[in-house]
Amino acid sequence: AVWSASDAPVLAYMDVDLSTDLRALLPLIAPIVSGHSDLAIGTRLARSSRVVRGPKRELISRSYNLILRGALSASFSDAQCGFKAIRNEVAHDLLPLVEDDNWFFDTELLVIAQRVGLRIHEVPVDWVDDPDSRVDVVATAREDLRGVVRLLRSFAGGRIPVARLRAELGRDAEVPSTVPGVPRGMFGQLLRFGGVGVLSTLAYFVLYLGMRDLTGPQAANLVALLVTAIANTAANRRVTFGVRGSDGALRHHAGGLIAFLVGLGLTSGSLWVLHQVSPDPNRGIEVAILVLANAISTLVRFLALRQLMAHRR
Repeated sequence: AVWSASDAPVLAYMDVDLSTDLRALLPLIAPIVSGHSDLAIGTRLARSSRVVRGPKRELISRSYNLILRGALSASFSDAQCGFKAIRNEVAHDLLPLVEDDNWFFDTELLVIAQRVGLRIHEVPVDWVDDPDSRVDVVATAREDLRGVVRLLRSFAGGRIPVARLRAELGRDAEVPSTVPGVPRGMFGQLLRFGGVGVLSTLAYFVLYLGMRDLTGPQAANLVALLVTAIANTAANRRVTFGVRGSDGALRHHAGGLIAFLVGLGLTSGSLWVLHQVSPDPNRGIEVAILVLANAISTLVRFLALRQLMAHRR
């Protein structure tokens, strides 16, 4: 409520117990004032942070942030450190979407900010635990876990307008394409996709050539293509398109399966035609035809996966 009523360009807060050393205040707000970042948070979990607290709170804090990374793909290191700042206009856009008004509030704000493409700056802090803290750790942890589940449902059900906010607020909207007509980021994706593709192709031919004499060309092609297609989709989700966690994984692998079927049709059809023309073809010609067929199916795979990843949220 205080943030919503403020007209200050930068909004910040810290815990009333003054556990965080105030010398970190200027480093906290500097990236926001400069326009470099949209939010800034103190972190007690950076290597250069100096923290004094008991093992129980240390374990709970690290476990909670691990849950956030696993369940919500959080990229920030310390959601609960009571030392945060935000640009005013960002706060006014995001606060109406934050349902929690208790301890989960800042986690919810950070997760939404990350999902819409805002830049979150982290500042290592010096932090000393307050031995007289009245916080009920067990009750707080229980409420936080409920908040995680609620957020997952909100994102899955589309109740948080991520796409609209990303277009309006996200850093992606500020960087135009460097080449007219070419979507921003495609060149980088193509390079990463190509790297994954080279490794997948090598694995395919190792499997194919290793099984060909035992199973015949068609069966060897089927097995090699299926194994590498599954691995290729998983690798491209993470490496090429930066998707982590299980969100959309089933849909992505289904798209990869369709691309696999296209590739299977191309490679199997090519092998069939080749063996109709020459029952015992030269192994080099066979490999060359498979390379061409795989190149075409690779293009289909890239376009299909890129379309799927673009609509992953």
